Amino acid sequence: MFGVGLPEVAVILVVAVVVFGPDRLPEYARQAGRMVRQLRRFAQSAQQDLRDELGPEYADLKLTDLDPRVAIRRHILEALEDDDLDPTGTPVDRPVRRDLLGPDERPPYDLEAT
Repeated sequence: MFGVGLPEVAVILVVAVVVFGPDRLPEYARQAGRMVRQLRRFAQSAQQDLRDELGPEYADLKLTDLDPRVAIRRHILEALEDDDLDPTGTPVDRPVRRDLLGPDERPPYDLEAT
């Protein structure tokens, strides 16, 4: 849960009891619960509105799909999988890549490029 363990939760609870007092703590917990439910409903509504606006092609859209890192990773993996197939869908044997530099060679260094 967000990288918070049992000892951290215990410390937060103790601080909350000291700061708010045992009398007001249940009311603040209820308010926090209401706020979390309302935020969750808002996020689900926004996600549904986005799906409705984009159309049936994006019916399985998740908000995590909008993360650029996820989208790029997915498209790169799809492209790599497609490269391993010929137009008929048969896997293609690729030659094994060998190192272009010898064991004692250093890669070229361009002072103007850095």
